[in-house]
Amino acid sequence: MDRNIRTVDDVLTLLDGLFAPESDRWTADGASWWDRFYADRSKAVPFFVAKPDENLVSYVDRGLITPGRALDLGCGPGRNALHLASLGFDVDAVDLSPTAIAWAEERADEAGADVRFHCDDAFAPTTAELTGPYDLIYDSGCFHHLPPHRRISYLALLDRALAPGGHLALTCFAAGAMGSELSDADFYREAGLQGGLAYTPEALRGIFSGLTEIELRRMHDEPAESPLFGEAFLWTGLFRRG
Repeated sequence: MDRNIRTVDDVLTLLDGLFAPESDRWTADGASWWDRFYADRSKAVPFFVAKPDENLVSYVDRGLITPGRALDLGCGPGRNALHLASLGFDVDAVDLSPTAIAWAEERADEAGADVRFHCDDAFAPTTAELTGPYDLIYDSGCFHHLPPHRRISYLALLDRALAPGGHLALTCFAAGAMGSELSDADFYREAGLQGGLAYTPEALRGIFSGLTEIELRRMHDEPAESPLFGEAFLWTGLFRRG
């Protein structure tokens, strides 16, 4: 008979178990799911391209963010981390998947980019470097793969690691275009993430109400020949702390 719930972390871990094996998409013990995902580089996955997000490029071009210390959260093959480094950002990039990190490091070597890649859990990092503070936390597609209770961990990360005056920039599934629109409660009844959570602008504004909204819009759809990545089924958001 287990009676082991004593802390909030215990509760979060218990809830993680309700989503197994889907919860292993972001927990350190389950990095193998993402390893399998990244193993075949020839798959027609939109974000496998070696292109930065169009919104990220736009933020820099318009002077909404300027070079500083940056964290690429759930960096995958590193396309946005490499772009930030090319602009003079001091970049840490983190992902749970060793396969993704290996691919990202190969790309960095080819580009001569200076990025510190970490195979770690950003929400409970074992690497002291990942504690911040960061002037920019960039998230291209991590947030919508978190089960609802892990928004607590996400907001705690921002509180811990985002510098005063720093920016959170993210992309996530847009309701009506991509992702599941089940209610938070129904995800626990279904015991699955249905491929990822869809968000409305109102939901994002509520979740990040402790930050100042700079911009919230749909990502521009970029053609295949564009040097930028863009898919219209995503929201892009830029928020500032303080």
